[in-house]
Order: sequence, then structure tokens, then C-alpha cells
Amino acid sequence: MQTIATTFLQSAIKRLLYYKDLGDKTLSRLNDADFHFQPNEESNSIAIIIQHVSGNMLSRWTDFLTTDGEKEWRQRDAEFELQNLSKNELIDMWKKGWICCINTLQLITPDDLLKTITIRQEALSVTDAINRQLAHYPYHVGQLIYIAKIVQSHQWESLSIPRKK
Repeated sequence: MQTIATTFLQSAIKRLLYYKDLGDKTLSRLNDADFHFQPNEESNSIAIIIQHVSGNMLSRWTDFLTTDGEKEWRQRDAEFELQNLSKNELIDMWKKGWICCINTLQLITPDDLLKTITIRQEALSVTDAINRQLAHYPYHVGQLIYIAKIVQSHQWESLSIPRKK
């Protein structure tokens, strides 16, 4: 059990770092205005997605094993409001969320995987909670990349294997 659990934790961290890296590469290519582009009124900008992902990470991973993952101090609705932050402020916010997430995951032990935690008062195994975030964060990283491709159009350079290669 310990080997499987350790492998799961290492794999989860590896996967999340892969998506963080895709996000980092995407954000580094953008200028301040690009962060605030919205395809339409119902769509989120890259800035809003960063605000949301960071807020989610800080809430979920702070005191992960001991408190509900939806912290009382989190202002989720405000994450979806324009805050007119600069590129540097947004990247700092992005980094802060990822540091909290990865540092917490590195502290989780194989025995912790069998524990129960809560998110919004819903009981989840630690394994299920990790899997939930493994689905959530790549979803938003994909949105970041898609918006960046729209903004950069023909200037966009593939983050993986370019077409026809």
C-alpha cells in the first residue's frame, strides 16, 4: 500500500507541475493588456481565471487535513470581478497559489490518503480531493492557453508538438 500511495502522490505532484509549467509558459508570453482580454461579457479573462485558481488553491490547500477546503475568508465571488491587477501582480498571485498547493502535497503522507477531509462540508477522501483538483486546475490552464492563443493569433508558438511536425 505504501508504494502505491507514494507513487500516487508523486504522480499527482508531477502532473500538477506539468500544468503549472504550461501556465507559466503561457503567462510569460503575454503583456498586461492580454491578461484582461475577454472574448465576450460572459467569458473570463486570463486575469479572472488566475484570481479564481489562486483563490481556490489557497482555500483548498491551506490547513488541508484539518479545516474545510472552502475557507471562511475566501471571497469566491470577488475572484470573478475585474481587479485591474498588473501582469506582475497576477503572476505573483498565480505563484502564491501554486506554492501553497505543491508545498501541501509534498507534506501529505501515504497514511493521509485514507483520511477524510471536507470541501464545502462535503466529506471526501484525501485521494478523491486530490483527484478533484487534478481535474480542476488543468481545466483552467486549458482556458488560459486558449485565450492566449486567441490574443496572440499567428504569433502563438505551440507549447507542445506544433501542427505538421
